[in-house]
Amino acid sequence: MGRRIYWFVLVLALAPLSAHAAEGEKIREIREIGTILKAAQEGTSLHDAVVHDLDFRQTPITWQKIDVTGTVFLGCKFGGREASLLIERGALVFPGFSHLPYDPYRLTLYTPTELFAHGIDGNDRSVDRQIYDHFVTRGRCGPSVVEALAERIHDLAIDRALAEYLNIDESGTPRRKVVGIMGGHSTRRNDPDFRKVALLACSLARQGYLVSTGGGPGMMEAGNLGAYLADYGKEAVDEAVMTLAKASEEKSPEYYERVDEVFKKYPKGKDNLAIPTWFYGQEPSNLFGLHVAKYFSNAIREDMLLSTATCGVVFTPGSAGTTEEVFMAAAQNHYGTAGYYSPMVFLGKKHYTEETKIYGLLTELAKGREYEKFLTISDDPDELVEFIEAHPPQKARQP
Repeated sequence: MGRRIYWFVLVLALAPLSAHAAEGEKIREIREIGTILKAAQEGTSLHDAVVHDLDFRQTPITWQKIDVTGTVFLGCKFGGREASLLIERGALVFPGFSHLPYDPYRLTLYTPTELFAHGIDGNDRSVDRQIYDHFVTRGRCGPSVVEALAERIHDLAIDRALAEYLNIDESGTPRRKVVGIMGGHSTRRNDPDFRKVALLACSLARQGYLVSTGGGPGMMEAGNLGAYLADYGKEAVDEAVMTLAKASEEKSPEYYERVDEVFKKYPKGKDNLAIPTWFYGQEPSNLFGLHVAKYFSNAIREDMLLSTATCGVVFTPGSAGTTEEVFMAAAQNHYGTAGYYSPMVFLGKKHYTEETKIYGLLTELAKGREYEKFLTISDDPDELVEFIEAHPPQKARQP
């Protein structure tokens, strides 16, 4: 009966937590038992606080002295009937999960070191691979209720960690100047466009923008690479691209060895962001994104990729996934749903005007709209960087 209560409370609690995040309300986070002890001594309230992963089994707490109405306990351990008593007094208790290769209640974004522990080449030993295999066998196709809840809670935790990393304000807008780079995962490292994207990302990072990508291979790796090397300069980018090009395909046995070569020569990279997904886990995450917001849900991941890129999105040649992102970003600009209009810039005239005709369709769609002036296309990375600098985000008109 106790576990039924837990799971019922868990389902109900997803809604208020999501509402807090959507409204931009500052949530009080408690990560130390000392804070709880002090509240008990002073008889203060923990109303609407969130308590993370604490073990109360060896620390007696006089819960009767604390107002726990709306207090959320995430993955905490309790002795006796403590959890039931807290629920009766108005708290929301999220139980711990067992036998998962990931922590649904994590507090921070991932790092490449964490994801690729035990196997930098993405093999079966790596944490990233273990999570992907678990997702495929238990979560991707018809997950159980427990698996589905664990994945949703994990993605909500990543949402909140990403909001903290980007320093999102009360209106839901990042205080950091984020520019997203979208493009195909299959682009090889010896493709001329790979170098162009890396140089573009380097220039953006040197101008103070935080570069964000989908975190995978191809154009995404080029974006994270260029941003990573920003403090070393464009010559370093050229040299790194040549190094990586010696193992241009993912299947190359030296694919990750070349990455390690770059890291050894340039060990201190500039801050940048990757937002990948285990939905496309067969595409290896690149190692140049120093902060990784990895999601199970690709729908949430795509939304976060675009909605957090407040200073613009660079679209490089890609296929269906990139095309989807173009029109998701267009919808945000068209209706002002993200609260601002921001640049949509396209690298690759032939691809976007002749081969796919996407740019022509988009400019027709934007005619007479505020975001019409935020569109441009070029084959020159420097021109696109200048355009982004000249067109800062503009507050959107609300309907």
